[in-house]
Amino acid sequence: MSRVCELSGKKVMAGNNVSHANNRTRRRFLPNLQSASLYSEILGKSMRFKVCSNALRTVEKKGGIDKFLEVASDSDLSSSAIQYKKLILKKLSIKN
Repeated sequence: MSRVCELSGKKVMAGNNVSHANNRTRRRFLPNLQSASLYSEILGKSMRFKVCSNALRTVEKKGGIDKFLEVASDSDLSSSAIQYKKLILKKLSIKN
């Protein structure tokens, strides 16, 4: 499985290690991915995602996974997150 955050789309970046003698060797900057189980109050179940710690902080700031997915861009989300987003929006439209 690729090292990509399912909620923010954060990926592996490349750069250089620079020594004291200014020698440059290529290196990879990996995102801080965690397996997280996030509970959806609207759907009434937990969803498992592979997310970076920065995205977890954003989910908490927005007030939960439901509110985060409502405003999230589809281009950043994984296919499973897009499916959950559609289910949440469908439930919200039925309530209103």
